Amino acid sequence: MNIKQANIETAQTFDELLAGLSSITDEQANTVPFAGSWTAAQVAQHVILSAGSFVELLNGPVTDTNRDPEAGVEQLKSIFLDFDTKLKSPDFIIPEDKIYQKQQLIEKLQLIKTNLLQAIDTLDMTKTCKAFEMPVMGYITRAEAITFTIVHTKRHVHQIKRIAAALAGH
Repeated sequence: MNIKQANIETAQTFDELLAGLSSITDEQANTVPFAGSWTAAQVAQHVILSAGSFVELLNGPVTDTNRDPEAGVEQLKSIFLDFDTKLKSPDFIIPEDKIYQKQQLIEKLQLIKTNLLQAIDTLDMTKTCKAFEMPVMGYITRAEAITFTIVHTKRHVHQIKRIAAALAGH
């Protein structure tokens, strides 16, 4: 894993997410834009739940890896960057149906971004994370966990842009 590139991509992806969330009002953040959609605030909360879990995974117990530490990277990219396919979230990262405070979401996302960048800079990305197994993939490496966080967040950047456009009437 190219550490510099991972840092840049993580920072850019979270900056895009934060910009998208910042571009709408507090009221719009909690408005369902179209049938079957989450609100932008719920999307942000979903990313917080998911990426926050991955910060814990990255900093949790690890073992040496006896395979290519980036073996799952392309699979993750093909799944999460296919914006035409709707994916189902595991229950533990489905956001509550409630009113969220946009500024609190922004602050949590900024902290997660900081924690991810610190993990990229300081941790051995070749180690396998043992805190929990991913569906289908099993235990993943830190490199794969960072990739997951980037591509998963990019997916939701795309979603927030669609929500903002719908709310703006475009």
